[in-house]
Amino acid sequence: MRCLFLGYNSNQTKLINFLKKKKISVTNKKIKTSAKGIEKFDLIISFGYRKKIKNDILRKVKRPILNLHMAYLPYNKGSYPNFWGFHDNTKKGVTIHEIDENIDTGPIIFQKEIKFNIQKNKKLTFKRSYNILFLELEKLFIKNYKSIILNNYRKKINDKFKGKVYKRKDLPKDLVSWNISIFNYLNNKKKLTSS
Repeated sequence: MRCLFLGYNSNQTKLINFLKKKKISVTNKKIKTSAKGIEKFDLIISFGYRKKIKNDILRKVKRPILNLHMAYLPYNKGSYPNFWGFHDNTKKGVTIHEIDENIDTGPIIFQKEIKFNIQKNKKLTFKRSYNILFLELEKLFIKNYKSIILNNYRKKINDKFKGKVYKRKDLPKDLVSWNISIFNYLNNKKKLTSS
């Protein structure tokens, strides 16, 4: 089996070496990929890939491309889903889904809700919560890798009209560091909007 892994490299995620240990040939690309030669891959995985995959590529692949997303879809589609989960007070978690022509709206394959209690853990930072979600997403993939490889899973509808799509430019200007307390950041925001 040949797998194209878009986004993170083997120093950033353990999934590439995990797949190689399962005797899967993995090609890793961080750069924008073209439709040329895309059909030679049996499986394409997007994890940390920041470009929208074009429709000409989606039409040429053997099976739908899978995206690993650090949000509990359909909430917080697009960029920085971890931040928006706290900002918008929506469900937090991780999702593996098929990619369609829109951003993070393809059918959901596997997902897990992750609960954070920022009232109890006031020191939890955006960076730490991101790291927790990252590890949970890797675990979700590893737990279900046989179903993923064999293309043997049930799909769940991903509500296209629920949740928002965020772009990089949507991040608030007052977010100066990922290493700040989520509790303090959100409380300061509340104070500013109520005064």
